[in-house]
Amino acid sequence: MNETTLQKDAMRVLKETSRTFYIPIKLLKPTLRQTVGSAYLCMRAIDEIEDHEQLDAVKKAALLRATAELLRNGLDRHAYTELLADEKGSLPEVTLRLADWLDVCPPDLYENVRNVTAIMADGMAKWVEKDFVIETKEDLDDYTYYVAGLVGVMLSDIWEQYDGTKTDRDLAISYGRGLQAVNMLRNQEEDAERGVRFLPDGWTRDDLFAYAKENLAMADEYMKSIQTKNIILFCKIPLALAKKTLAALEKGEDKMKRDEVNETVDEILKETT
Repeated sequence: MNETTLQKDAMRVLKETSRTFYIPIKLLKPTLRQTVGSAYLCMRAIDEIEDHEQLDAVKKAALLRATAELLRNGLDRHAYTELLADEKGSLPEVTLRLADWLDVCPPDLYENVRNVTAIMADGMAKWVEKDFVIETKEDLDDYTYYVAGLVGVMLSDIWEQYDGTKTDRDLAISYGRGLQAVNMLRNQEEDAERGVRFLPDGWTRDDLFAYAKENLAMADEYMKSIQTKNIILFCKIPLALAKKTLAALEKGEDKMKRDEVNETVDEILKETT
């Protein structure tokens, strides 16, 4: 598969796996689009292993740790295919093609995406082994760091390498945590059905709302240090959608309506361009 075809294929799979992130990623300039698109697909690939309903915890953790090890050593395509051979029929395309998504990434930014994906895979394995039992706020911070905060750090590294944009990494972690907390609130019933409760001991749903708002407020602070319009546009869209989803959840709705999503994106496009 040539480079142009692979890039188009990556955008197709991105759209199929996340319409929410497809929108801001598509709006990025080519180098950033390829890098962030590659990163999203790599992380979604391992996320699908973590969330797989048919695999037991032992198998999930083993696959995630083995994937992390392969990533640290450059991800041998044949070895990765062999690793997933027994589960090939049940795993989605985005997971099976992890090596392709790394190939989409521009060479100068490849190491960043590969290393962060490896760290995330190890972190996910740890929490699979813990059966996602969160007892304290520190536990919640640790889990949300591995599944989302790391993404914020990686993006900050990408912005800096791209054009020298410097951002606070702690605020970047909060950006990721805020988005993740909103997802937890949105999926709380679904998670409960599979026996997972992302709430520290003694916490209520209201406490998780407060946690989400606290981190989204720090995400607003994160935005203040970014001057590049294309990066601002990318960061603003998921943040605005998260805030509006949070507001909808507080009103007892399941999620934002599709027309509200489109209106929000249009508003941000007008503000930023």
